[in-house]
Amino acid sequence: MDKKKVQQINIELDENVSSGEYANFVVVTHSPAEFVMDYTRLLPGVPKAKIHSRIIMAPQHVKAFMLALKDNISKFEEKHGEIKSPGHESFKEFGVKPPESNLPN
Repeated sequence: MDKKKVQQINIELDENVSSGEYANFVVVTHSPAEFVMDYTRLLPGVPKAKIHSRIIMAPQHVKAFMLALKDNISKFEEKHGEIKSPGHESFKEFGVKPPESNLPN
């Protein structure tokens, strides 16, 4: 019988990272080699948003991330109900004019 070796990955969460960083907007761009995700937060009455975190991933990792998100969204919605997508109307509460075309992400 051929037994596969399972490698355990230990992930450490530093205290200064454990509280997280809130983001309600992400801009996604890509090149042939990588995806770049710039996370920020839009606040009502504040015309400028600062990027708080930039994540750069290989295309294969982004696809794995997308599948993990899709799986978790399905589980969330089974338990809590459908998540409504806000669309362009959600920009109005921040005093921001939405882009004329689709969002960059």
